[in-house]
Amino acid sequence: MLRAILNFFGGIFTFLVLGIVMAGLTIGGIFWMFSRDLPNTETLTQYRPDTISRVYSGEGLIMDEFAKERRIYAPIEEIPDVVKQAFISAEDKNFYTHKGYDVRGIAAVIVEAIQTKGERLRGASTIPQQVAKISFLHGGRTIERKIQEIILSNRMVTTLSRDHILEIYLNEIFLGQNSYGVAAAALTYFNKTLSELTVEEAAYLAVLPKAPSDYHPVRQLDRAMARRAYVLSEMYDNGYLTEAEYEKAMAEPLRTVQNGEYDSFKSNLPPRDYFSDEIRRQLSRDFGEDEFFTGGLTVRATVDQDLQVEAAKALQKGLEDYDRSRGVWRGTGIKLTEEQMADEATWRAALAETELARDVEGWHVAVVLETGDTSARIGIEGVENDEDGHWIPAKDVTWARKRREDGSLSGKARKAADLVDVGDVVYVRAMTSDDDGSFIRWTLRQVPEVQGAFMAMDVNTGRVIAMQGGFSYQNSVFNRATQATRQPGSSFKPFVYAAALDSGYSPATIIIDAPIEIDTGAGVWRPKNSSNKFYGPTPLRTGIEQSRNLMTIRLAQEVGMDTIARYAERFGVYDNMNTFLSNSLGAEETTLFKMVAAYAMFANGGERVEPTLVDRVQDRWGKTVYRHDQRDCLECQVASLEPGVAPAIHTGRERVMDPVTAYQLTSMMQGVVQRGTAAGRIDLGVPVAGKTGTTNDSKDAWFVGFTSNIVAGCYIGHDRPRSLAPGGYGGTLCGPVFNQFMKEATKKFGGGSFDIPPGGHFIKIDRYTGARLGNDASGPNVVAEYFRNGEEPLFGVTYDGGFAMASDLPLFEEVGDVEDTRVEKTSTGETVTFGDKATFGTITSGGEY
Repeated sequence: MLRAILNFFGGIFTFLVLGIVMAGLTIGGIFWMFSRDLPNTETLTQYRPDTISRVYSGEGLIMDEFAKERRIYAPIEEIPDVVKQAFISAEDKNFYTHKGYDVRGIAAVIVEAIQTKGERLRGASTIPQQVAKISFLHGGRTIERKIQEIILSNRMVTTLSRDHILEIYLNEIFLGQNSYGVAAAALTYFNKTLSELTVEEAAYLAVLPKAPSDYHPVRQLDRAMARRAYVLSEMYDNGYLTEAEYEKAMAEPLRTVQNGEYDSFKSNLPPRDYFSDEIRRQLSRDFGEDEFFTGGLTVRATVDQDLQVEAAKALQKGLEDYDRSRGVWRGTGIKLTEEQMADEATWRAALAETELARDVEGWHVAVVLETGDTSARIGIEGVENDEDGHWIPAKDVTWARKRREDGSLSGKARKAADLVDVGDVVYVRAMTSDDDGSFIRWTLRQVPEVQGAFMAMDVNTGRVIAMQGGFSYQNSVFNRATQATRQPGSSFKPFVYAAALDSGYSPATIIIDAPIEIDTGAGVWRPKNSSNKFYGPTPLRTGIEQSRNLMTIRLAQEVGMDTIARYAERFGVYDNMNTFLSNSLGAEETTLFKMVAAYAMFANGGERVEPTLVDRVQDRWGKTVYRHDQRDCLECQVASLEPGVAPAIHTGRERVMDPVTAYQLTSMMQGVVQRGTAAGRIDLGVPVAGKTGTTNDSKDAWFVGFTSNIVAGCYIGHDRPRSLAPGGYGGTLCGPVFNQFMKEATKKFGGGSFDIPPGGHFIKIDRYTGARLGNDASGPNVVAEYFRNGEEPLFGVTYDGGFAMASDLPLFEEVGDVEDTRVEKTSTGETVTFGDKATFGTITSGGEY
C-alpha cells in the first residue's frame, strides 16, 4: 500500500519535473527561436538620435529650424532629476532594479490576451522594453514582438548603464505635437527649457507617452488632469516628493501653450522666409537631405535681419506700386458663407481658417461685414471692433476697376460696393500720417499678379545679406532670386563691354550706332535700339550709359561671341553660354543670384567671390564642418609688427578681370546712374554704379547696381512672361526698389569712392564724340577716363563690327527738328551730326531684339 502511494506521488513528481523541464525547454526554444537575427544592443552605445537642425542669424538669434522629427537632444546629466523621477514613476517604478522586464506585468498581459482571445493586447512594457521597441522593432502589438522586446531589454540592461537607457528613452519618446523627447516637449507645451520645468509640468509630460492625443491639455483636459494626479501620487509614494511638494503640485492648474497660458516658442521665431528656405535647399543638396533634417546641424547664416526686412518691404512696394498702376481689382477670391457670417465669433473663426499669406508687414486679413452708400464696414483679424466699426471709404477705391466674370473690366469704382460685397475676404492696411504716425483710415490691398526678386551681398566676401524671392513667401514659396531663369536683357551688356575693354578697346573708342541686317538663315534679323532711333558714331561710354543695342551688337561682333561667352562663364553668369549674337543683348536666361554675384566682381576690382548664404556649419558636437571665409592672416602668427601696421589678410582669390578694366567699367556704369537709363531713379548720397535691363516687349525688368561695398539686384516680371508695358522698364520698376533698400544699407554700412587701381592715368575726353580734351577742360560734355599706362589710346578710330551696310540704310537717322540734332567736331577735325541724347521717355534699357 505504502509502495503504491509512493509510486503514485513519485509518478506525479516525475510528471511535474518532466513538465517543468519540457516547459522550460519549450520556453527556451521559443526564446531561442525569436532571438535569432535580433540586432546587437551594443549599437546603442553609439546613440545618435535624429535632431533638429537650426539656422541662426549673424547676431546669434534663431531664424528657423528644420527636422523630420522635432527633437532636441539632451544628455542625461542635463535632464533634471524631477523629469527623470516623473517618467520613472509613470512608466517603470522598478526601473533601477528589474532585469529589463516586469514578470508580473507580463503575466497579467498574457492572461488578459487569453481571456479576450487576442482581441485585447496591452503594454505593461518597462522603459528598456520601450527603448527596444523604439530603437529596433517598430512593429505592432504581437506575441512575437513582445518576446523580442523582453529578450532585447534583458540584453540591454546587461550591456548598458541604466542612465544611458533612460537617456535614450527620454530623448526618443514621442510626446505629441510633433515633439520627440522631453526637451522638445518642454518647449512645445510650456515654452521652457528642462531646467525651468516645475514638478506639475514634469508630471504632465510623463502623462503623454501612453497616448498624447488622449491627454491633450485643452480637448482632453479632465483626462489629462486625472492622469497627472496619478503620476504625482506615484512620485509621492516613491519618495520623490515631500507631502508639501505633492499637495502644492496637485493644486496647480494645467497651464500650457495650447490653452494660451504661455506664448508659443514659435512666437520668438520670425516667419519662415525665402532666405532660410534657400539655406534649406542648398544645404540639403550639399550635405544630403537626410543629414540636414536629422543631423542636428547648427547653421550660422549671413543674413542681416534688419536689411532682410527692408528688402522685403522695398520689393513689395515696387510690385504693389506697379500692380495698382494697372488699376484692376482682383481681391482674394475667398468669400465667407452666410452661416460663417452669423456672428462675430463665427466670422473671426472662419477668417482664422482662411489660407492666406500673413507675412506682409502691416497687412491684415479682413471680411466685409456690410456695404453702405459709399463705404464698407469690415471686421479685421486680430483687431478688435470699436464703437464706430472699421470702414473702407469711397476715396480708397477710386483707383480700381473690377474684372467681371467674362474678363471685361467695369468702370472705375466710385464707392466701396463697386469692388467688394458682404462676405468678401480682403487684405487691408492701416494708412498712417508720415508726420506723426497717427491713423488715417483703412485701405484695401491685394497680392500683385506681377512677381519679382531682390538680393544683396557684400562685394568683398560674397556674403548674401538679404534675399527676397517674391512678394510673399507664404503666398508663393518659389524663390525667383535663385530658381527663376529669366532673360537679363541689357543688364548683361557690361560683360560685353568688359570683354571689349580687356581686348584693347577703351571707354573713348568710337562704335557706329547704325542699322544692322543679319541673315540668320531663317530670315533677316534687324535689331534696333529701344528708341527706334540710331545715332551714328558714338563713344563706348555712351553706348553703355544709354544702353544702345546696335552698338553692343557691333561691339560683340568685333570682339567675338566666343570671347564674350568665356567672360560670362568666368563670371558665373552661365555654365555654357551659346554664342548667338542676340545673346550679347541678354537673350539667354540666367538667375538674379548669378547676376548679382557677377556684378560683385566688377565692384571689388575683378576678384572672384563665391556667393554664400552661410558663414559656418557645425555638426551636433560643435565641430565646424563648413566655413565660407577661407582668407588667411599670415602676419597674425608673427610675434610683433611695426607700429601702426595692421596684419594683412590674404584672400588667395582668383582674378577674373584686370583691375583697370574693372575700374573703367565701374566708371562707365556710374554714368548709367548719373545720366543714363537709370538717371533720376537712384539717389544714395554715395558713389553708385549699375545697369538697367529690359527685355523685348518689356517682359523682364532688371536693375543691378553696387556701391563700394554692397551689390544688389532686382528683377520684376510675370511668372508666365508677358509684357509689363507701358512703363515697365528696368529703371522705372527696379530702380526705385534698389534705391529704397540701398538707402537703408548705406546708413548701416556706408559707402565710399571706388578704389582706383595702380597702372593707369586719367585723360579728359568729350563724352559725346570721344575726342581728347585738355586737362583744364570742363563742362557737362567732359568726362575723365582712366587709361592703362603704356597703352596710348587711339582717338578718332571708328569700328562698325564688320557689318555690311545696306545701300538704302543711312549711317544715322535724319531728324527734321533743329532741337533734335547736334553737330560735334571729332578728334580728326570733321563734323558729325547726332540725334540729340534721348530722354528716359524715349529710350529704355534696351534688351533682346
